Amino acid sequence: MSPDSQMKPHLFKHFALELRGLLFYCASWIVLAIVVGALSGSASAFFLWALDQCTNTRLAHPWLLALLPLAGFAVAWIYLKYGTSVEAGNNLLIDEIHDPKKMIPLRMAPFVLGGTLVSHLFGASVGREGTAVQMGGALADQLTRVFRLTQENRRILLMSGLSAGFASIFGVPLAGALFGLEVLAIGRLRYEALFPCLIAAVAADQVCLLWGAHHTHYVAGVIPALSVWTLTATLIAGALFGLAGMAFARSTHALTAALKHVFPYSPMRALAGGATFALVMWATHADRYLGLGVPVIVESFQHPILPWDFLAKGAATVWSLASGFKGGEVTPLFFVGATLGNVLAPLMHMPIGLFAALGLVAVFAGAANTPIASAVMAVELFGGEIGVYAAAACVMSWLFSGNTGIYKAQRQGDGKWRHRHTLPAPDADPKD
Repeated sequence: MSPDSQMKPHLFKHFALELRGLLFYCASWIVLAIVVGALSGSASAFFLWALDQCTNTRLAHPWLLALLPLAGFAVAWIYLKYGTSVEAGNNLLIDEIHDPKKMIPLRMAPFVLGGTLVSHLFGASVGREGTAVQMGGALADQLTRVFRLTQENRRILLMSGLSAGFASIFGVPLAGALFGLEVLAIGRLRYEALFPCLIAAVAADQVCLLWGAHHTHYVAGVIPALSVWTLTATLIAGALFGLAGMAFARSTHALTAALKHVFPYSPMRALAGGATFALVMWATHADRYLGLGVPVIVESFQHPILPWDFLAKGAATVWSLASGFKGGEVTPLFFVGATLGNVLAPLMHMPIGLFAALGLVAVFAGAANTPIASAVMAVELFGGEIGVYAAAACVMSWLFSGNTGIYKAQRQGDGKWRHRHTLPAPDADPKD
C-alpha cells in the first residue's frame, strides 16, 4: 500500500473530528447565545416601555425636577447600603472579562434599572445604554453556574451579554455584535467571541421587537455623491467629533473625581449635584437638556438649531453622571454629536441631515473607542449610502479622541497610532 493511500483514512478521520467539534461548538453557542439574547431583549423591552412612562410622566409634571436631589440621595443611599458590589457598572463587566474573579451579582440588573428610571423620572441628563449593557451582562453571567462554564467561556458569555444589551436597546444587531468585541481594548478585537456575540445580538434585537418595543427613526436625508470636498469636509468634521468625544470623557472623569473629593459621602454628592442641576435647569428654562433629549436629536436632522445645544447637553450630562445619577452616556453623546454636526454642516456647505447623522455616530465612536461598531451602526440606522462617510468620520474621531474614553476599565490594546521615523536623521549613514 502506498504512503498516499495510508494517509487518506488518517486525513478523513482528522477532518471528521474537526467537523464534529465545530458542529458541537456552533450548536452549544447557538443555544447559549439565544438564551442570553432572550433574557437581554426582554429586559430591554421592559426598560424601554418603563422609560417612556417615566419620560411622559416628567413631561406632564415639570415640578418633578424639584425632587431630583432627594431622588438622587435615595438611589445613592440604596447603592451604598446594598449595591457597592455592582456600583462600578460597565467597568465591572469589562474588568471581569479581562480578569475573571467572581460572578456578577444578579442584583446589578434591578439596581441599575431602578436607578436609571428614577434618574429619568426626575429629569437627570443621562442615557440608557449603560442600563441595557449592565442588565445583559448580569443576566448572562447567571448562566455560568447553570452550564458550568470555564473561565474562557464565561468571558465569551459576558461579551455576548454586552452585545445583546447594546443591540436591543438601539435596534442595531450588527453594531451590537461588534460593540461587545471592540469595547474591551483600544485597537484590538476579540474574534473568538464573534459568533456568540452575533447570535446573541440578533436574538436580543428580535426578542425586543417581538415584545413590541419601538426605536427612534432618524432620517439623514439625501446623501451627496462622494467627491474630494465632501470627503475632506467629513474628515475635518470627524476630527472635531473626536475632540468633542475626548472632552466629554475627560470632563466626566475629572468632575467625578473632584465631586468625590468634595463630597466623599455619595448620597450627599447626589443631593448637592441634583440640587445644583435642578436650580440651573429651572433658572435657564433649559428643559430641552433634561433626560435623553431625543426630540432635539430628531430636530437636528431637519433644520438649524441653537448653536450651543451640544455644549449645554454635554455639560448637563457630565454634571449628572459625576453627581452619581444612573443611566448611560451614549444617547447624550448622540445628542452632542448630532447637534454639533448640525452646527458644522452650513459652515462646510454640507447637508444638515448628513452631518447630524455623522456626528451622532462619530462622537460616540471617539468617546467609546469603537469606530467599527459605530460605522456599522450608521449603516443600520441610515442606510448603506452613508457607509463611506460614516467610516471616514468614525475613524477620524477615533484617532483624534486620545487614548482615554468613557469606560475607564477599557484596556490599551495595539493603540491608535505609533510615531515612527520614516526619514533618516540628517547625520545618519544612508546605508544604515
